[in-house]
Amino acid sequence: MPALVKAAILGVVQGLTEFLPVSSTAHLLIGRRLLAYDDPGDAFTVMIQLGSILAVAWLYRAMIIDTVGGLLNRPQARRFALLVFAAFVPALFAGAFLADYVKGVLYESLGVIAVSFVLGGIVMLLVERLGPAPRVRTVDEMPVRRALGVGACQALALIPGVSRSGATIVGAMAMGFDRRVAAEFSFFLAMPTMTAAFVHELLEVRGHLTADRALEITVGFVMAFIASALVVKPFLNFVSRSGFATFAWYRIAAGLALLAAITAGIA
Repeated sequence: MPALVKAAILGVVQGLTEFLPVSSTAHLLIGRRLLAYDDPGDAFTVMIQLGSILAVAWLYRAMIIDTVGGLLNRPQARRFALLVFAAFVPALFAGAFLADYVKGVLYESLGVIAVSFVLGGIVMLLVERLGPAPRVRTVDEMPVRRALGVGACQALALIPGVSRSGATIVGAMAMGFDRRVAAEFSFFLAMPTMTAAFVHELLEVRGHLTADRALEITVGFVMAFIASALVVKPFLNFVSRSGFATFAWYRIAAGLALLAAITAGIA
């Protein structure tokens, strides 16, 4: 299979899974192995994540502009920025202290990914069925301490297979957030979190950004942008109507299949 086709497939995988509660990191790691795609220094993987960041920024550009423009004269805008910042801080600290261990050790273990898939799916089902009734139905109703709690849940996504969006959404629902509010706040929180991670990783992989990889990275970036832009709104509408059980069962099935493959010596 040509390298550009592999790059396009991986870009679509990144875009479709970044904002779904199924772990884009795990899907990319597995996808790279299945396609035998060589990614020296993870340069390709790092760069195509920017496509997903820009896609969600484009979709919510009106609110971003409104918030930034209102920081000086609108208390509501300042409070929203404070909530996002408060939720961002735990991941910032966790990434600073644990990123090297996670990338050097956990990323190499398909077993960690498989177990994270299964446990994440079970937690999702439990919260969906036994969680508290929604009390927070708009972001304006969110206390700062709960934003910090959502941020702490997001920090768990350093573990491959946990899913950044899944951890934040399910954590928020467990704290009484409405499904749609939980998902949308997860998307807003993704922008600073993913941008910080992108900048940090870009500094580490810059030596691998060679001219001969430029076309592959461009293809992956564009496909990630398009796939992310197409998936966010339908995902919000779906979970508002049907909840997260579909994604939970997908995670459990995928995790069990991966465990079976590891046991059989296939993976």
